[in-house]
Amino acid sequence: MKGFSKTLLSVLIGITPGLGLMAELPTAKPILGVGSEGKGNKDASQAWKKLAGSDAAALISILGEMNDAGPVSANWLRGAVETIVDRTLKSGGELPLEDLGNFLLDTSNAVKPRNLAFSLIERVKPETAATLVPGLLNDPSPELRRLAVGGLADQAEALLKDGKKAEAAVVYRQALSFSREASQTQKIAEALTDLGQGVDLPRHFGFLMHWSVIGPFDNTDRGGFAREFPPEREIKLSSSYSGKAGKVSWRSFVSRHEYGKVDFNKPFGMLKQVVGYAYTEFESPTEQQVELRLGTKNAWKVWLNGKLLFERDEYHRGQRIDQYALPATLKAGMNQILVKSCQNEQEQSWTKEWEFQLRVCDSTGTAILAANRPPTPELEKKAAKK
Repeated sequence: MKGFSKTLLSVLIGITPGLGLMAELPTAKPILGVGSEGKGNKDASQAWKKLAGSDAAALISILGEMNDAGPVSANWLRGAVETIVDRTLKSGGELPLEDLGNFLLDTSNAVKPRNLAFSLIERVKPETAATLVPGLLNDPSPELRRLAVGGLADQAEALLKDGKKAEAAVVYRQALSFSREASQTQKIAEALTDLGQGVDLPRHFGFLMHWSVIGPFDNTDRGGFAREFPPEREIKLSSSYSGKAGKVSWRSFVSRHEYGKVDFNKPFGMLKQVVGYAYTEFESPTEQQVELRLGTKNAWKVWLNGKLLFERDEYHRGQRIDQYALPATLKAGMNQILVKSCQNEQEQSWTKEWEFQLRVCDSTGTAILAANRPPTPELEKKAAKK
């Protein structure tokens, strides 16, 4: 975390340091071994009772155990933390606030235990938590970053109410630059738009807007998901193939949606029981770890450089930004991204969508832009607010 030192944290909290950073901890190994469907629950339950019976000096050690814990184990450990905290505060005891602050400041710790450390500081020292929030603007924790961005947005709104439009626009722009969560970003973008400020949301999020698409192929009885059509074997944009109703060829498609939706209904028509493919190339200056984040309500598969990253044979259960996060490694140079999208036989109005949105970002949701990224196309006009 930038903006706060451990010395400053000591001053803010106003206590003597070190109530228990290296406290001896009853073994948490049985808890870390808990699996799905109750695996290891008996041993974990006994270990949890000992752990939850510890004093407040053990809190930092338990938070440290959460760094490597799976979802089920983390819930057990969080329960132990909450039990210790409730008992300590009820009896008039103190929490190791400086150690909690130091744990929070160390961004090598995992997101969830750092969030928990912040919530404990906020519980007993809300004024200190409020002072720390501005330093979280670039935090790897989405929850902590959102708090800081929300603080800036509140400042901008207050300036706007005072009639200081220019100042409000500057603060909103700063909030946008750090915002990663979709609904918060949209609200800030709308405020800037109302102030006459242009906002390039596709670039901000890193949505891929320029594609080559081909289809439709056959998905009768949902058989197209498992079937290997020619684009899965080769990418030759000059080639034509036998599709569901005749020859199909690659064609260019540019998304003009502010959230990068690739709508197969536009080039191919409102079809059912069909498969479509979209292909694009992403130039990376170096080899780098990224996330491909997909949103869709159709069955799908995604390949990177010919390797299948993930797939999901599921239809019409909702769509949202960053619905699926696919860890991947971009190679230095040109990378090939192929998306397969399947539409099923359902005819209800809420099953008409045959689309997806895909962006490239890091683990915090910060956009990673291709070296060969074209300018954002002119976007579709949004319907006027009523």
